[in-house]
Amino acid sequence: MNVFFDIQHLYYLPQYLPVKDVLEKNSVSCHFILYNQKQLQDILINYVESEKLNYTLVNNSNEAKEFYSNKKPDWIIFGNAFHHLENVHQCSKTAMMNHGVGPKSCYYDWSDCDIQHRFVEGKHRLNRLKERFPSKSFIDTGYAKLDPIINNESSSLDLKQLGLDPEKETILYAPTYYPSSIECLPHNFPELLEEYNLIIKPHYFSLIKEKYKNHQTIFESWSQYNNVYISSVEEACIIPFMNTASLLISDTSSTLFEFTALNKPAIWCDFFKVRWSYRGIFKWRLNNRLDDDLKYFAKVAQQVINTEQLVQQVKIQLKSPQLKEMQRLELTELLIGKVDGNCSKRIADYLINHTD
Repeated sequence: MNVFFDIQHLYYLPQYLPVKDVLEKNSVSCHFILYNQKQLQDILINYVESEKLNYTLVNNSNEAKEFYSNKKPDWIIFGNAFHHLENVHQCSKTAMMNHGVGPKSCYYDWSDCDIQHRFVEGKHRLNRLKERFPSKSFIDTGYAKLDPIINNESSSLDLKQLGLDPEKETILYAPTYYPSSIECLPHNFPELLEEYNLIIKPHYFSLIKEKYKNHQTIFESWSQYNNVYISSVEEACIIPFMNTASLLISDTSSTLFEFTALNKPAIWCDFFKVRWSYRGIFKWRLNNRLDDDLKYFAKVAQQVINTEQLVQQVKIQLKSPQLKEMQRLELTELLIGKVDGNCSKRIADYLINHTD
């Protein structure tokens, strides 16, 4: 049996590697299809080779479909919507493992595509998807990306090696690329948290896309502070960062659901820069981009609306991490599903047992 993983972007990989590991333990051959991204090609290749993955580089989705039609794997796993799979489905089954669990509408919209099956995280998302796409196949398995932490297979970061102080508590700031809180924070933001280590894990797009050049300039400025470490493009997996941090600060990133699923406290920055084309009479675009699931952020995390509140809440949440523990535990089961370290196994078992 063989399973192919379609990886449109490098940051999809941490979701699939735990599943790959379980499959290979069951003598399943795994192969990764990566998309050539010009200046990032060396980074892509170095990363997958460091993970000892079998891989093929393609230039676009048409090349990928042709490759799948020729190779005829038993399963192809996608992390995003993928269309026009008629020929592929003559010889292969397809499934989606979404690369995130955030509050963006695309989480649900992506099921309006040709992929046959989808692995889902929790009853809330399962019910919403079933209601919207009653003829599709959805399987509630939980979120495989967290398995390495739950199973103690992920190590923490070496703070001293990162130039940080091992005696200080560590905060992880993991903003998304849009809509983001990055440009709403002051230029001396790290100084306001100088008594803590501040690890900044930008979204992949904030680091590579020209349109987010302002983000890169801000990161460069913040990197000058002694209490700051900013991750690079090569550090695609956020798991070691989440494992190390005592507190998360985020905005509209799915990292907030992931981190609170570990029963750790988080702060939700309910303030972010919105482009003019998403404001005023165009606000409907922002409303379309963000799903109603955004309301759960304020339940699992402490909501703040400005930098002053943010700094105050950092102290409060670190001193009393149990403040929202009951809400975190209750909503994690609803929004992420079982956090038992066996999500990858449930996905792998389904793939192995449904090859006909």
